[in-house]
Amino acid sequence: MSILIYEKKEHVAYITLNRPDKLNTMSVELSRQMIKALHDFDADNNLYVGIVTGAGDRSFCAGADLTDPEHIELGVNWEADYDWQLANIRKPLIAAVNGYCLGAGFTLALCCDIRIASEKASLGTPDQKLNTVDAYASIMLSRMIPASTAMEVLMTGDRLSAQEAYRVGLVSRLVPPTELIPAAAALAKKICGNGPVALWACKEINKRTRYMSLENSLAFFKTITAPILKMDDTREGITAFFEKRPPVWKLQ
Repeated sequence: MSILIYEKKEHVAYITLNRPDKLNTMSVELSRQMIKALHDFDADNNLYVGIVTGAGDRSFCAGADLTDPEHIELGVNWEADYDWQLANIRKPLIAAVNGYCLGAGFTLALCCDIRIASEKASLGTPDQKLNTVDAYASIMLSRMIPASTAMEVLMTGDRLSAQEAYRVGLVSRLVPPTELIPAAAALAKKICGNGPVALWACKEINKRTRYMSLENSLAFFKTITAPILKMDDTREGITAFFEKRPPVWKLQ
């Protein structure tokens, strides 16, 4: 049985961690397969949006697999490289969070652009209870939610309920467990109606300019968007708008 399921349906990639008997915990081999699938997704011009989830209804990913000898051997070197590669996927990613989303699973969800959650989900990082440190959450969480809430999560190791994660804006919507994947698919389909290159540009601008001055942000915006205005897809988008039809993207 494959520990990761990678499927392509129309313009959407579905990436499913498939270790439900181990709560989809992240072994080093699973992380390698995850990065390989994400790189393929990024390189495939027919794919516009990715959905990441966990098999079963108990867990998105309950953290690193602490029984994996390779994880223990590689330690922080594995985590830092894995986090960097997750954070540099160019295309939009949706995390469909079902159940436990902890530690390495929390990192995976935080690296996605949009998070939707089952009403039964819980999110957080219990690393501190083991005297270890969650790299990505320690760096990024206070940039995503109020600093005091972020530090409480980091300092206590307590989980956020799905309802609390929604209240502080860490997830954008809550759905019943049975509606999680259909809701993610519907959202992905809506996003796919937009220009794929424009989606990449929006993600890149948002990520790179978050702590720039307005002046530098606008300068970066110009460097990113000027070539896009000359693309065939931009002409197609405008033409389709006036002809009242769906655009046909070619990524050229």
